[in-house]
Amino acid sequence: MDYSDEMEASSSSLSLSRKAQNGVDVGDGVIIVDHGSRRKESNLMLNEFVAMFRERTKYPIVEPAHMELAEPSIKDAFNSCVQQGAKRVIVSPFFLFPGRHWHQDIPSLTAEAAKDHPGVSYVVTAPLGLHEKLVDVVNDRINYCLSHVAGEEDECSVCAGTGKCQLYN
Repeated sequence: MDYSDEMEASSSSLSLSRKAQNGVDVGDGVIIVDHGSRRKESNLMLNEFVAMFRERTKYPIVEPAHMELAEPSIKDAFNSCVQQGAKRVIVSPFFLFPGRHWHQDIPSLTAEAAKDHPGVSYVVTAPLGLHEKLVDVVNDRINYCLSHVAGEEDECSVCAGTGKCQLYN
């Protein structure tokens, strides 16, 4: 079974018990970490995604974090997970591919955060990577934006108010 198959199998099991959902258990906290931005609106989108993720998965402890440039930090999110009862913290990078931030920065920042919580284990998961469902997401975004440019749809929530979703000559 390759990574794509594993991800598809895991996403279809969301209705199973919490223990069966990729091994996430009641005593686990999940941190979804993005890069962070100087643009407030971009950082707020992570909060929206985390709320959607929490609602869909029903995981009781899910926190957002930004690697840099914005709060909450990985350390803040780790502390929050532990304060809510997490005995294991799962850090999930909201990044497409395994670059330097995944190889070096996120593990280092997580290890530093974990020092304050002896006895609490953690794992940094793989980034999103190559996954067939991402093909559908990108295709949906392209088609929606083309519909907007054609005057058939309003701006999407990502572009709203930016003036960026337009046809350039």
